[in-house]
Amino acid sequence: MQILFPAFAHVRLKVRSCGTSIPNPSKRLEAPRPTHPSDPEVIMTSLAPPEIETRSVDNKLLPVKIAATLALAALADWLFYDQRLGLSVVIFAVALACASLFVNLGNLGHRRLLLAGMVMLAGLLPAIEELNAASLVIIVLALGAGLMLTTNHHLDGLAAGASSLLDLYLVGPFRLFRDVISAFNWPALTRGFTLWCVPLVLGSLFILLFVAANPLLAKWIGQLNPGDPSSYLSMGRALFWIAALAMVWPFVQVKWPRSAELADDARRFATNDPPRTADITSLLSAGTILRSLILFNLLFSIQTVLDLIYLWGNGTLPADVTYASYAHRGAYPLIVTALLAAGFVLVTMRPGGAAERSRVMRALVYFWIGQNVLLVISSMLRLDLYVQTYLLTYWRIAAFVWMLLVVLGLVLILGRIVLQRSNDWLIRTNLLALTVVLYACSLINFAAIIGDYNISHSREALGSGVNLDIDYLVRLGPQALPAIDRGLALHAYDPNLVYRRNCLVKEQRERMTSWRSWGFRNLRLQRMLDRQQDSAAS
Repeated sequence: MQILFPAFAHVRLKVRSCGTSIPNPSKRLEAPRPTHPSDPEVIMTSLAPPEIETRSVDNKLLPVKIAATLALAALADWLFYDQRLGLSVVIFAVALACASLFVNLGNLGHRRLLLAGMVMLAGLLPAIEELNAASLVIIVLALGAGLMLTTNHHLDGLAAGASSLLDLYLVGPFRLFRDVISAFNWPALTRGFTLWCVPLVLGSLFILLFVAANPLLAKWIGQLNPGDPSSYLSMGRALFWIAALAMVWPFVQVKWPRSAELADDARRFATNDPPRTADITSLLSAGTILRSLILFNLLFSIQTVLDLIYLWGNGTLPADVTYASYAHRGAYPLIVTALLAAGFVLVTMRPGGAAERSRVMRALVYFWIGQNVLLVISSMLRLDLYVQTYLLTYWRIAAFVWMLLVVLGLVLILGRIVLQRSNDWLIRTNLLALTVVLYACSLINFAAIIGDYNISHSREALGSGVNLDIDYLVRLGPQALPAIDRGLALHAYDPNLVYRRNCLVKEQRERMTSWRSWGFRNLRLQRMLDRQQDSAAS
């Protein structure tokens, strides 16, 4: 009755309390009697529905917000789908910021509005200059910071701001599906969708990455859709719309965790207790994690078996798929896949959580991490085959180093779970590994290594392969002079090459004229050049 008629229940409780608590003037006033769970009043009041954070979206602006979300998704489709990125990212960022400002006017913090505008302007400038990975990350951070400054009234520090941004970009996109279901008030459907939301969304993302990395999978999936690939009603376009709606919705229907929740989560993270954030708990329950691990292991097994057959076992590929395309295509998408997998394991296998205590889920995580390690090793083999064909560059060496760090990070995640260590231990060991790798790289003469490798594996030296790229060799700087001398011995006399080689020698001598630019590596190179000059003079 209290749930159905809250006003009646409220009046009834007030009358009852008046009848049982008449003050006695002959007695002095006593402190209120502490309530106990067994008291009738407490039992009666406990029937009220608890206030939960995940209530349905029922505000007056809901139609406006839905229209704004659909309009922004349509704009994203027009700007981005099957198009090159550039100024379109800036246009969409401005449209998203304006739409978010309009639909959240009643919740704006006007004191920070000017600061948010300055942050947005500063975030757009690098992308206006040139859109690259760094400027794209800056735009994403500027959008989140601007929204946070204007609508998050619980923002009270840097830690709260960082946690709010993580909540916006990691949890926020999944709120669309929860809000759509909760708007219809279907409890059973909500529970079922919550269990399968994360597995299906992340599983679809893994499938897209595997298709981008594996021409065989792309061919097989293409055969499942025999229609016109340019049709607007394609699976890719539908997935794009879903992703666009999910990414836009947190900016339209703004919801921030409270500062008390953020402080509690930070304390629990430090003490290895699982956080109690409602969104994380509802989206990453034990059932969701179990279904995700089973689905992800099945998806990764397909790629693992294909790599074992065709990449490691040199199996016979179909006639329209070359071995080079299979080996070279998937190095970088598979690394992205491994990083997403590592992030999922870190989020779900919290120290002391239900997933980590389950033997079944621990076994599935071990198997999945093993598949990811094999996946990264396959990526390294793919990159090695690519280097054998197209020679070595700084970026390819950086990719090798990055893949090595990813493998080491996956092994350390496995070690944290097996040894039951804290997240603080995992962070410290990863930072130590990164420091050791960077320190070792600082002592290696990569210019000389690249030059020697490219000379030794060029067509001029082996009679097969690709031609030596003399321009790139010269751009390596004076440290590539020994390799350039070997290249001159392989080439016919080229006045242009000799002139550029002499320019590098001059640059090296200028470096040695001042003690400010002195170094052991330059000293060793200079001694070699002096010996060459003495032998030529004699």
